[in-house]
Amino acid sequence: MKLTPSSLKSLTLAVLLCTATAAAQADVIVFTNRAAFLAALQLPGVDTFDDLTVSQTDTPLYRLAGPYSYRVSAGPVSDFYPAGSGSDTWLATTFSSDAITFSSFSSGLRAFGGNFFGSDINGAFLPGQSVVLTANDGSTTRTVSLSDTTTTTFLGFIADNALTSVTLRQDGMPSTEYWVTANNVTLGMVTAVPEPETYAMLLAGLALVGYSACRRSEGRLAQNLAELG
Repeated sequence: MKLTPSSLKSLTLAVLLCTATAAAQADVIVFTNRAAFLAALQLPGVDTFDDLTVSQTDTPLYRLAGPYSYRVSAGPVSDFYPAGSGSDTWLATTFSSDAITFSSFSSGLRAFGGNFFGSDINGAFLPGQSVVLTANDGSTTRTVSLSDTTTTTFLGFIADNALTSVTLRQDGMPSTEYWVTANNVTLGMVTAVPEPETYAMLLAGLALVGYSACRRSEGRLAQNLAELG
């Protein structure tokens, strides 16, 4: 199909609108698939919490996920109570309505993920619970709710800027008492790939170049016709 100046103008306008839309979208990307999340990372590190003792533990904790450091705190009321199943220990709060906040990440760290679910008063997994995670990178906040969670329910965030905090809390006022729980916290550096707005700007540039070339061709054709006449 031949692109006329009119259609090229429309294409250019559409691409520019896409550029503006991409720039206006949230700058924190959400992953619900662990494999896809890991594929976007360089040198991911995992904190399994398996070194913790199943007993009340003071807040905050200063932890490592591979080469990356971070701080994790419980509150506003109480401390942590690590629990789990067999040799697999996970991190839960002591008071059921408390939240878990991850912060003070290694400099420049933009990726955070893990398994998030609910546990009961004895620290055992409690099926069917809903949790909410909120990620903040200093300029953008993204909140995601996970329903009917299991011990393998995964959520990950990748931000345009360095992450400042990620908070895990209950989803509203639950009908069943449960404790928010985290496991296998994964941090990592992000593979450098073009952002969506970069592609949009490239397309806009190509459209403008095509439009200019078309106008030049039409000008030459008109000049040649005039000389022939």
